[in-house]
Amino acid sequence: MRSHLRSGFTLIELLLVIGIIAILASIVIVAINPTTQLADARNTQRRSDVNTILNAVYQYAIDNSGNLPGNIPVSTAKPVCQASLDPTTCIAAGYEGVNLRMLTGAYLVSIPKDPRVSASGTGTRYNIVQDTNGRITVSAPGSEQGATITVTR
Repeated sequence: MRSHLRSGFTLIELLLVIGIIAILASIVIVAINPTTQLADARNTQRRSDVNTILNAVYQYAIDNSGNLPGNIPVSTAKPVCQASLDPTTCIAAGYEGVNLRMLTGAYLVSIPKDPRVSASGTGTRYNIVQDTNGRITVSAPGSEQGATITVTR
């Protein structure tokens, strides 16, 4: 007499393994939280961009006998224009942005833009201001998760 041994899994065993995998996958997704991770990555890019703009402004000032570029406003922060924008459009009455086009080439490859700015927009979502003591502040008002991104030198 021969007995047939069946190899394989029963339906209960398969369902149990699938259930355990589903529970583990949901725990991993909650722990990783891709929305938060992406927002953190964009905020990191904003911090880098703010420092890049500020460094370029000061490098320009060093090379030009201490003269700051463009029309950096005093006391009231204004948005930084994209480099591709015509200077007259940048400072038009409706937009009143700061043209830092002179920084491109020698100090910057291009004016950095917020990760969420469209290519066709006029601004960069970065603001710049000079205080009464001559210190420059660059900020990223579009930061996410309640982060405050601003650098003053």
